[in-house]
Amino acid sequence: MDGTVTYDELVRATQPRLVRLGLMLTGNLHNAEDLVQTVLARAHRRWDRISSLDHPEAYLRTMVVNEFLSWRRILKNRELPLAEPVERPSGEDIGSRQALKDATWQLLTRLPRQQRAVLVLRYYEDLDDAEIADILGVTAGTVRSNISRALANLRDHLSTEEDD
Repeated sequence: MDGTVTYDELVRATQPRLVRLGLMLTGNLHNAEDLVQTVLARAHRRWDRISSLDHPEAYLRTMVVNEFLSWRRILKNRELPLAEPVERPSGEDIGSRQALKDATWQLLTRLPRQQRAVLVLRYYEDLDDAEIADILGVTAGTVRSNISRALANLRDHLSTEEDD
């Protein structure tokens, strides 16, 4: 997208992806939609500045992550989203697959927000350290440190659950 894109065009093009990003960050579809709506309302007020950027969609993604990191109430509700993207049928046990997804969500909800954000940006958005650092306003070393801590936390939670 270039600097001539309208606000409405940008919203239509990016909203589904921003909601998916919000879902990965919050673990809850309603919170994800609220998060994106908050960001889009703020972006509308700043549209003159945002529309002149080379990559306004990347700016919106950064806004979503930053808004998630600043929200106080967002993780109070530990609900898991009911709606899932449509997947192709497979021969595997659907119950086992859903149980694994639920367990993954539960593990992610135990991580501090910054750690969850770096994992989502790395493994869901497929961004490199420098891109994540730009979004979060930290150094690439801080990103690597947060990823390392997040993965260690996940391993600890997994080993604790296996011991139970």
